[in-house]
Amino acid sequence: MQRGAITRQDLLTIIDYTKPSVEPRLWVLDLEAGAVLYRELVAHGRESGANLARFFSNKTGSLMSSLGLFVTAAPYVGQNGYSLRLRGLDPGVNDLAFERAIVFHGAPYVSQAVAARLGRLGRSLGCPAVRSEIARTLIDTIKGGTAVYAYGGP
Repeated sequence: MQRGAITRQDLLTIIDYTKPSVEPRLWVLDLEAGAVLYRELVAHGRESGANLARFFSNKTGSLMSSLGLFVTAAPYVGQNGYSLRLRGLDPGVNDLAFERAIVFHGAPYVSQAVAARLGRLGRSLGCPAVRSEIARTLIDTIKGGTAVYAYGGP
């Protein structure tokens, strides 16, 4: 795969950070079949807000989520287990995502139980963390050159 190239156009992942974290706000769409493959909870960065993500950054150490268009790279096993690297494609908006280690990974703080207890999901260091139970299958579905688009409010 060419660095930063969207090479698989069959899938599109959308993250809608305008929705509260306690609601599903990540979708994986199969564009060829016209089907929704995933509709999931997804965490946002600690410094992006509590239940609603309001603040976004491209800066290392910000602990905020990033917006814009990304391309999925290769999975790897790291500190958070099976994870998927993202490359930001928008200069000045998310182009430091790879260096910031903004990755898809599973997390125990992403669950309906946590949402019910805290009134929000737990928060990541800026990563779009998903439920541990679906992390591997979601990652394997979208890895290797698919587009991810994250948007949020002002």
